[in-house]
Amino acid sequence: MDAKIGNFFDSIGSFFSGGDKIPWSDGDVIAGCEREVREATNSGSEALKKECLMRLSWALVHSHQQDDVQRGIAMLEASLENSAPPLEDREKLYLLAVGYYRSGDCSKSRQLIDRCIEMQPDWRQALVLKKCIEDKITKDGVIGIGITASAVGAVGLIAGGIVAALARKK
Repeated sequence: MDAKIGNFFDSIGSFFSGGDKIPWSDGDVIAGCEREVREATNSGSEALKKECLMRLSWALVHSHQQDDVQRGIAMLEASLENSAPPLEDREKLYLLAVGYYRSGDCSKSRQLIDRCIEMQPDWRQALVLKKCIEDKITKDGVIGIGITASAVGAVGLIAGGIVAALARKK
């Protein structure tokens, strides 16, 4: 029973704080990945460079900085244009879904994550991201309803005040 109550309060706290289970990266991680890409480019190994670019893309779309997220999205979209094995495409689609989720485009993120789940229905990471996307959409809807209700209430209060003032003049 205590565990259920704890889960309930954790979910309420998560709802209002906007917390999710998707990891974040910081500038140090991104700088390290960029250094790896430079070193891999200098080594001449295409396979190593590709691997380092995927790590950099991961770090960028998981960043707190929107410029980094947008850069990661652009890198992933460009790399998807080149045909790749389905497993590699699935990883890129997942990272794109994370990037769009981080940038606030939940509809695009949901489309991409659905494609990932079509490729592998039991992929835990994709299922967790899908739940985060759905939770964010629900939260945004509840907040929108709250704002609308507040606005309607304020308009009603102002209209009521005007009516009362006119009634006093008569």
